[in-house]
Amino acid sequence: MTAAEPQPRNSKPRPRPIGAVVFGLFMIAAGVSHFVNPPFFLRIVPPWLPWHEALVFVSGVCEIVAGVSVLVPRTRRAGGLFAIAVLIGVFPANVWMAVDPSVWPEVPVWARWVRLPLQGVLVWWAWRVTRPAAGARPPAAP
Repeated sequence: MTAAEPQPRNSKPRPRPIGAVVFGLFMIAAGVSHFVNPPFFLRIVPPWLPWHEALVFVSGVCEIVAGVSVLVPRTRRAGGLFAIAVLIGVFPANVWMAVDPSVWPEVPVWARWVRLPLQGVLVWWAWRVTRPAAGARPPAAP
């Protein structure tokens, strides 16, 4: 290597394709579960929000769309940002589940509170597997 050539970065390779596929499938499964078991999700919608059933189905569709978008390399970045927005958007339901013991009386209080930081882990996961590689250029327009 000559002095004029750029030095390779000494960084760990990112396991994006596998991580993105696992995250995308996770989001799709979470979204499908809104349609398979709506009563589970209806229980955690805060009472101050309107249209509980519609919110459960819309959030399910959003999770599926985010997951599919993450699976497609061309839309992966946008899908990751959308997944982050969805995860933040459903966070009030997680808070409601933690603060109202009547929502899940059979679940210990500590377990309901542990769920809250896990949402942050999911946001980090979405960001990590969908962010552009260092020095990567966006794909050319069709």
